[in-house]
Amino acid sequence: MGAGTSPIHRVAVIGAGAMGAGIAAQFANAGIGVDLLDIPGTGSAARNAPAQAGLDRQLKTAGFMHPDAASLVRPGNIEDDLARLAEVDWIVEAVVERLDVKRDLYARINALRKPGSIVSSNTSTIPRSELIAGLGPAFASDFLITHFFNPPRIMRLLEIVSAPENDPALVARVKTAAAAILGKTVIDCRDTPGFIANRIGCFWLALGVLEAKRLGLSMEEADAVMVALGTPNTGIFGLLDLIGIDLIPPIWGSLMQALPADDALHNFDLPGDETVRALLASGRFGRKSGAGFYRLSPDKSREALDLAADDYRPRQDPAPGIGRDALALLKRDDKFGRFGWRVLSGVIHYAAAIAPDIAGDLGSIDAAMTLGYGWAQGPFALADRFGATAFVSRLAADGGPVPALVQEAVQRGAFIDRRGGGLATDGSVYAPALSGSLLSVAKDQAAAVFETPAASLWDIGEGVACFELHTKLNSLNPAALDALETALDRVQEAFGALVIGNDDKRAFSAGADLAFIMASIEQQDWERLDGFIRRGQDAFSRMKYAAFPVVAAVHGLALGGGCEFALHADAIVAHAELNAGLPEVKVGLVPSWGGCTQLLVRAGQDATGPGGPATSAAHVFQTIISAAPSSSAAWARVQGILQPADEIVMHRDHLLARARDRAVALAQAGYRPPEPAQLRLSGPSGKLGLMAGVNSQYELGLASQSDLAIADSLATVLTGGPGSYPNGVATEADIMQLEREAIMTLAKSQTTRQRIAHMLATGKPLKN
Repeated sequence: MGAGTSPIHRVAVIGAGAMGAGIAAQFANAGIGVDLLDIPGTGSAARNAPAQAGLDRQLKTAGFMHPDAASLVRPGNIEDDLARLAEVDWIVEAVVERLDVKRDLYARINALRKPGSIVSSNTSTIPRSELIAGLGPAFASDFLITHFFNPPRIMRLLEIVSAPENDPALVARVKTAAAAILGKTVIDCRDTPGFIANRIGCFWLALGVLEAKRLGLSMEEADAVMVALGTPNTGIFGLLDLIGIDLIPPIWGSLMQALPADDALHNFDLPGDETVRALLASGRFGRKSGAGFYRLSPDKSREALDLAADDYRPRQDPAPGIGRDALALLKRDDKFGRFGWRVLSGVIHYAAAIAPDIAGDLGSIDAAMTLGYGWAQGPFALADRFGATAFVSRLAADGGPVPALVQEAVQRGAFIDRRGGGLATDGSVYAPALSGSLLSVAKDQAAAVFETPAASLWDIGEGVACFELHTKLNSLNPAALDALETALDRVQEAFGALVIGNDDKRAFSAGADLAFIMASIEQQDWERLDGFIRRGQDAFSRMKYAAFPVVAAVHGLALGGGCEFALHADAIVAHAELNAGLPEVKVGLVPSWGGCTQLLVRAGQDATGPGGPATSAAHVFQTIISAAPSSSAAWARVQGILQPADEIVMHRDHLLARARDRAVALAQAGYRPPEPAQLRLSGPSGKLGLMAGVNSQYELGLASQSDLAIADSLATVLTGGPGSYPNGVATEADIMQLEREAIMTLAKSQTTRQRIAHMLATGKPLKN
C-alpha cells in the first residue's frame, strides 16, 4: 500500500508534558499503540519516570476515555529507548520550544526512523523552515508541523503546516489519520508565526483587554459583551485566567518578536500592560495560583479585580440588557455596543489584512476561531450576520483603509457561503467548506421526505432515510412521537433502512419532555401521563421490530428517553465523546420507555443465555441507580448501553456516514427483525439482594426515604417483584408493564413532583 493509504499502526510521542502525553492518550483512545518517551529520570530504577508521570497525569485529568486505554501507552526515555522509533509509522515531537533542542532531536530521529515514516512537531512558535534547516531532503519531505490544542482529547482543531517539498501522499495520510483516528478537524496553515488560531486569538485577547480598559468597562462588563458576541462563557479576562497570566510574556512576547514591526499586534502590547505586569509581579497567575483577574475569596465567593484600583471587590452582575444577541449588542449606542464593535471590527480588519499570509480562505480562519478558541461563530460569519455591506460601510465610517478582502466580500455579497466555505484569500473564488456531515449534504440536495416542527425525515442515499429531531435538545414530546410513527410508515414504503441522528452540537436527545410530564402531574391527569408512556413504549417497540434495520447515530447527550430511543435500534454507531445514560432517578422516576427492559436484554440474560438473572439485574440496577451518564462511548460500553459490536467513531462529522454504512450492511445481509427476548427474572430473592446496599445506605443516613422508594420501584421492575411468570421467564412486554406501573406510582408522590420542579427550575437535581 502507498503512503497515502497505508494505516497508522503505531506511533511515538517524544515529550511527556501536558501536550505530549495528551496526544499520546488520544492515539490510545483510538486503539493505537504509543511509545511515550521523555528525558531519562534519575537513577536506574526511575529511567522512565518522567514519561510515566505524564501518563499518570493523563489518567488523573481524564485524558483517557477509559483507563484501560492507558495500557496501550509504553513509557520510555530518549537515551535507552529511541531505537523503538524504527517500529513506528508516525513520530510526534512535543518537547520544549527551543530550536536547538528540537534540531538535535531530529538528527537522532532521522538516523533511526524507517523510510517514509511521518515526523511532525507540535510547535506553536517556530517556523517549519527553521526546524528542518540542514537536515536533508528526505527528512524535509516527511516532516510537518501538527499543532494540537490543549487538551488534545477535547479540542478538535489540528493546524497542519506543510510545504511543496512534502510528499503529497504523506500529507494526505496525516490528514486522513488525524480525522479518522484522532477525531480532528484539520486546517492547512501557512508557515507564519502563530499559524491561524493563535495569531488571531492572541490579537483578539490583547485588543479586548486594552480596549475594555480604554473605554472604562469593568471586567464583568467586558466579559459579558464578549459572551454576547458568542465567545466562551469565560469572556476574555476569565480565559486569560484559565490560560495562565504567567504565559502572557512567553506567548505574546515571542509572537510579537517574530512579527514584523508594522503588524497591528504591536499596537496592543499585552505583556507591557501595567495591570498584567502587576499581576505577574505579585504571583497572581490565574486559576493555577488561585487569583488572577478573578479570584475566590476566603468565603468562596467570586471576586473581580478593579482595573482602576488594582484591588479585588465582590464580583458584580454586568449591566442589565447586554444579553446574548450579538446583532442587538453591536447596534447599541453605548459603551457596551462601542466595545463590542471595536473588538469585532478590529479582529476582522486584522484577520482580513493578514489572511493571505496565514490561510487559503476565510472559512479556515472562522473554523480556527470556533474550534480553537470556542467562538460560536467565526468573525467573518458574524460580519455576514450583520450584513457584509452594512459592516463595510460602518468600518469605512470609522476611518482608515478597508482591507481588500473586506471590499471583495461586499462585491460577492458575503464573507462565508451558506455551507461554511469562505472567500479565498486571493479574492478569487469561494473555497469549499472544511467538512460537513452526510445530513448537511442531503439537505443541500433535496427537500425533506416530510417535516414537522418536531422532526424531519431525510433521504441520505443508498436507500437509507434519516430521522432527525429538532425540538429543544431534541427532546421527545408527543409531537416527536407523532413524527416517529409517520417516519416508520414512510421508511416501510420507500426505503430499505433507517438511521436516527442529527447534526445538533450538543445532543442526540436529552430525553422525554420533562415539562410535559410535570404538567400532567400538576393537573393530576394520570390518563394523559400513562398514555404518553404507552405511546413511547409502543413507538420504540415498533421501531425495534420493524421489517427494516434501524441504526442510531448517537453523540453528545443521549439521556433518559433519548438513551432508550437508541437502545431500541438494531445497532448503535457512537461518537467517542458520548454522554449516555438513564438518570431518571434524579427526578424521582425510573426509565419507562423500555430502558430497563432493553438493558436487561443487552446484559445477555435471556432464557437461553449464560449466567444467572440476579447478576443481570444487579448490573442494570447499578447502571440506573447511579444516574451517572457515561463520560465517553468507552464507558457506555462498560455500562451495557453499547454492545461489543457497536462501532465508536472518533470524528463527529463522520458519524452519520458510518451509521448509514452500517444500516446498508444490515439490509444487504438479508435483515430480519430480532426475535422477541425471553427474560429470566430473579424474583423476590433477587430484589432483596438489590435492595441490601440501598438499605444499608439508608440506615447510615446516606440515602433518603425518597431514594429508598425509587430504588424499590426499580428493583421491582428488574426482578419481577412478586409477579408470577411461567418458568420464571418474562417477555419484554411484561417488563415494560412493570416500568409503566412504577412510573405511575412514583409520579403521584410529592417528592417526585418536587424533584421534577427543581430540575426544571434550576437544571440541578434535588436531594429530598
